[in-house]
Amino acid sequence: MAHSIVIAPAAKRQLANLPEGIRSKASVIIDGLAVNPRPSGVKKLKGMDAWRIRVGDYRIIYEINDGIACVLVIMVAHRGKVYK
Repeated sequence: MAHSIVIAPAAKRQLANLPEGIRSKASVIIDGLAVNPRPSGVKKLKGMDAWRIRVGDYRIIYEINDGIACVLVIMVAHRGKVYK
């Protein structure tokens, strides 16, 4: 069963501000989360109910709700800013 993708308003702004090459790769990865919300290379974040996936030097932080089959993208930012 495919998950629906919801992108938080802040994450939409962050995604729009990414360099073009990274933005297109991130968009493809986000779309792929609908089919497989836990692809290889994804890691569960400690201390919070969120996951992260790498896109070069950028990170996509998201939550998975299997009960309602939804993936919520919380943040898309450079690795130096995402964990602060």
